[in-house]
Order: sequence, then structure tokens, then C-alpha cells
Amino acid sequence: MLSRLLKEHQARQSERRELQERRRREAIAAATRLTEALVDHLNVGVAQAYVNQRKLDHEVKTLQVQAAQFAKQTGQWITMVENFNQALKEIGDVENWARSIEMDMRTIATALEYVYKGQLQPSCS
Repeated sequence: MLSRLLKEHQARQSERRELQERRRREAIAAATRLTEALVDHLNVGVAQAYVNQRKLDHEVKTLQVQAAQFAKQTGQWITMVENFNQALKEIGDVENWARSIEMDMRTIATALEYVYKGQLQPSCS
């Protein structure tokens, strides 16, 4: 009877160990699945951040190229405006020069007219 009780006790302990071992394996499997799910969830976020970073890098490069082109074009526009401004100044200088010549010519014409009229009048002496 004692040996039967001992065998039953050992059998129950063996069943409990097996049950405990099975539960431990299930707990480990569940923890592994949970860990994998969490890592997968985090990896999705990391992957999205990586994709976004690549897009941002591409946009930055595009923006830099466009900014350089705009700066070049702006420099060309500034040069054109400065040249146009210089041309306007030169036109103003030519206009002033023409007015000056015109005034000189009028003065000369008036002087010649006086001289001519003075020669035409008979001298009364």
C-alpha cells in the first residue's frame, strides 16, 4: 500500500511537472509571439521613418538644386536690370548732350543772324 501511494504520488508529481513544463513552454511561446508582434510593430514605424527620411533627403536635394537655379537666374536678372539702368543713364546723358548742342547751335544761329542783319543795314554816316 505504501508503495502504491508512493507510485501514485510520483505519478501525480510527474503529471504536475509535465503540466508545469507544458505551461512554461506555452508561456515562452506566448512571450515570443508577443515580443515578435511588438518588434514587428516597432519595425513598421522604423521602416516608415526611414522611408520618410529618404523622401525628405530627396526633397532637400531637389530644393537645393532649385534654389541654386533661382539664385543664378536672379543674378542674371540683376545684371539685366543694371545694364538697362546704365542704358537709361546713357540715354539721359545723350539727351542732355543734345540739348546742350541745341542751345549752343541756337546761340550761334542767333549770333550769325545778328551779324547778318548788321551787314544788311546801310551804314548812315
